[in-house]
Amino acid sequence: MKPENLSQKEFDQEIKYLQLLSNKFPTIAAASTEVINLEAILNLPKGTEHFLSDIHGEYEAFQHVLKNASGDVKRKVNEIFGNTLREADKKELCTLIYYPREKLELVKAAEEDLDDWYIITLNHLIKVCQNVSSKYTRSKVRKALPEEFSYIIQELLHETLAEPNKHDYVNVIIQTIISTHRADAFIIAICNLIQRLVIDSLHIIGDVFDRGPGAHLIMDILCDYHNFDIQWGNHDILWMGAAAGNDCCMANVLRLSMRYANLDTLEDGYGINLLPLATFAMDTYGKDPCERFYPKIEECDTTHNERTRKLIAQMHKAICVIQFKLEAQIINRRPEFQMDDRKLLEMVDFEKRVFRYEGKEYEMYDTNFPTIDPNNPTKLTEGEEEIVKKLRRSFRQSEKLRKHIQCVYTHGSLYLVTNSNLLFHASVPLNEDGTLKEITILGKKYKGRAFFDKVESLVRMAYGDDVMSEEKLFALDYMWYLWCGKDSPLFDKAKMTTFERYFIPDKSLHVEEKGAAYALRDDENMCDRLLDEFGVGGTHRHIICGHVPVKTKKGETPIKANGKLLVIDGGFSKAYHSETGIAGYTLVYHSRGLQMVQHELFTSKQEAILYGKDIISSTQLVELSKQRVMVRDTDKGKELQQQIDDLLLLLKAYRKGVIKER
Repeated sequence: MKPENLSQKEFDQEIKYLQLLSNKFPTIAAASTEVINLEAILNLPKGTEHFLSDIHGEYEAFQHVLKNASGDVKRKVNEIFGNTLREADKKELCTLIYYPREKLELVKAAEEDLDDWYIITLNHLIKVCQNVSSKYTRSKVRKALPEEFSYIIQELLHETLAEPNKHDYVNVIIQTIISTHRADAFIIAICNLIQRLVIDSLHIIGDVFDRGPGAHLIMDILCDYHNFDIQWGNHDILWMGAAAGNDCCMANVLRLSMRYANLDTLEDGYGINLLPLATFAMDTYGKDPCERFYPKIEECDTTHNERTRKLIAQMHKAICVIQFKLEAQIINRRPEFQMDDRKLLEMVDFEKRVFRYEGKEYEMYDTNFPTIDPNNPTKLTEGEEEIVKKLRRSFRQSEKLRKHIQCVYTHGSLYLVTNSNLLFHASVPLNEDGTLKEITILGKKYKGRAFFDKVESLVRMAYGDDVMSEEKLFALDYMWYLWCGKDSPLFDKAKMTTFERYFIPDKSLHVEEKGAAYALRDDENMCDRLLDEFGVGGTHRHIICGHVPVKTKKGETPIKANGKLLVIDGGFSKAYHSETGIAGYTLVYHSRGLQMVQHELFTSKQEAILYGKDIISSTQLVELSKQRVMVRDTDKGKELQQQIDDLLLLLKAYRKGVIKER
């Protein structure tokens, strides 16, 4: 019975595997049914993937992009209803799908014949839901259904008013939903179902955190999202490092929060106690104008009065000085980081009040450093040490932060290869000639994919086992290096000039020279080499990244190297809008091809609900598939095909009597 091409050991292992498989499919009928089901799934259109990058705490805009599926909901409503609905009615329907609960309140306050509105609206929503569910199996749709209305929605999705025998049946269901006063709850449920089905999978190409006020709210959505992954960005690593206990990462998190007056995420979101820092800052910098440290907020901001802004500025300066001291301590502790040129407090001449760098003296904006000992500038005072200790305890004890960071680890990675796309946040360190740059970690050299794999193992070690081995301590320090080290794949610049931007007027010292990879982004050969290095196959393959905002208003394009590389950081964060001229990109990969969706500024959730103001988006076709991409053409399809092959072997074993049916 043993095939000639298999050794006895291989044959025994195959039989053992098939016996295990037979536990799940104990008969020919069961195995055959599963083969039929899987073959059917392979011939469905692939689900729609959405790629977003550099969200930076912009909760309302992010939430709206998910709700409108980057304009996909509007497109489907237009396709379904065409000229049979007025534009105003289609806009109202879209707004209802995005914000059903809030929109219902407005409708009920204004609509004279509510029952008639319910009948029309429910019929429209059922049509939209039928459309967005059509590319999935009934089983997959059923798992997505809200429990309360599962049976009713299943009936409505698979019946039609066009069928004479079912006309009254469907109408009675709708009438009964209304007469039992369940219309509102049903509308909310079906709108949420449409939102869920229109995006099959969501890829976040890094940087959920910092700048905007709602990173914790975004993480609430992601942690409960049906299917997402995240490729860690430098700002995510900063929060991951802070949660793991890296004091430098924690100080940077606090500094950025002060810089953008973003205290809600810290205090309300994660319960970080800022009172000790505030008290210390007022005592230490109470008479300091702290002009360079006032938060970056919009002129129309009314949530922060002058007194609050001054306090934030004092806290901002206090944590800055602590940060620069802590960073110098890591640099001293880790000579392998080769960052001695970043011990900047040692370059300040406190008597002459100048900054000395590479033999030149530079004027400084500010030389009021009451906590710095000129003879030992990197030593924390007792007060600063106490602040760091209390803040570290607060970060480590935050249950919500722990939940969110665990989610980032569970669903995250440094890079991902999926459906012929290579996803990472920033870049792969390269030499100037485009070859992979060798990076030394703990005495061993790594490059390309092996380097990424080693870095990811260190990131996981830093947050993992609490046993403080030497490698664990190194991994903790390396979390900070990933934020600002020149060979970090999440930064890849010669230096981070934070100190210079705060204290030195001469802008020649503010320059952050980018790594070689950024200059080679339009090189197709370089892209192909990287795709080969990471094992990305397929005829149409791409690198998808973010990190550096695309300055659209200056003529830059997100599509590089003839479509091989796609940079999807379009400036989601308000802090970048003046620089990019837009408010973000979404890359959409559906069964017809790849589309880049460019978003204009999102005003507010309230205006979207009241006036139907959607994000104005324009779509650019990146790549059109010659034939529709089916599930069998995807990575998931390869997995399913392997399962089919295994089941066919099981069927063969049943029929030859090698394994008994049960």
